[in-house]
Amino acid sequence: MYKDVNNHIHTTYSFSPYTPTQAVRKAKEAGLCVAGIVDHDSISGAREFLAEGALQEFPVTIGFEMRLYHAHTGIGNRRTNHPDQTDITYLTFHGVPHTKIDVVDRFLQPVRAARGERNRAMSTRLGLDYDSDVLPLSMHKNGGSVTERHILFALAKGDYGRLATLKSEFRDYIPAGRDECPNIDAALNFARGNGIIATYPYLGDVTKSVTGDKKAQAFEDGYLDELIAILHEMGFRAISYMPSRNTMEQLLRLRTLCEKFGMLQISGEDINSPSQSFVCMAMRDPAFSNLYDTTWALIGHEWAATRRLSDGFMSLDMSLEEKINHFSKLGRSIHNVLD
Repeated sequence: MYKDVNNHIHTTYSFSPYTPTQAVRKAKEAGLCVAGIVDHDSISGAREFLAEGALQEFPVTIGFEMRLYHAHTGIGNRRTNHPDQTDITYLTFHGVPHTKIDVVDRFLQPVRAARGERNRAMSTRLGLDYDSDVLPLSMHKNGGSVTERHILFALAKGDYGRLATLKSEFRDYIPAGRDECPNIDAALNFARGNGIIATYPYLGDVTKSVTGDKKAQAFEDGYLDELIAILHEMGFRAISYMPSRNTMEQLLRLRTLCEKFGMLQISGEDINSPSQSFVCMAMRDPAFSNLYDTTWALIGHEWAATRRLSDGFMSLDMSLEEKINHFSKLGRSIHNVLD
């Protein structure tokens, strides 16, 4: 029996063909042990995701993804994991305590509003009417975000294959501004104060794309040792990665650095189209068995921090190994899972 997990599923509250309910059902049908939601600039689908998880008696974890401004930090204007800008970094925020969903939503509301203005300008450049062509494709009225993919999906007239082509050839991108991308240190403080695990998603240089869908481009590998040290100094204690997106050589280097700096390792396959499998086959390599335990640790942390923030993963005075062991056992016990 495989121990498949996925902590990086998008829903209709960002860009995906799946509602939160459908995402849970698809994850369960695929044989996953745990599934996690991380919509862009939105946590509005979290309660539906949690409710369906409870109904299906299926373990789920909630979070969100957003972009932050980092040029004022030790990273400077070096490229991290954003293909289009050197001053912006993608972060994922995992294990949101359920009592903090509304707090997170208030934090993200101005981000979505600012993004909407930029989206409108890009839509106009492409000859689209933002209100009639793009917004109906989103969940914006219910607190969902609107992304570049929504714009290109409107241009592709609902064809996911053409969307992928348009995205790889997108020339009308308008850089995201500071109003849309808060300071990374402010976001870290927000996460710390609300029991949320702020996580840096590693992308890695692309030479020959492992998945065949990315153009050659340099990201973090040229200064990865320094980057992880800077992130640790800034307060990051977690790194995420997708085993199917990188070479084993890249991932072994990253994992060595995670161990050196005591970084929690989180993974999941970015799901936002119907052609993608909810199961990441690369994660079945025994080398990545640790990702199963850390996912259960997210479940345990989320439960504990929902009851009391001071009982969460980032608050307890334990070694990383002790924390993973403690919270993964807690997560399994909540769901009566034997390992």
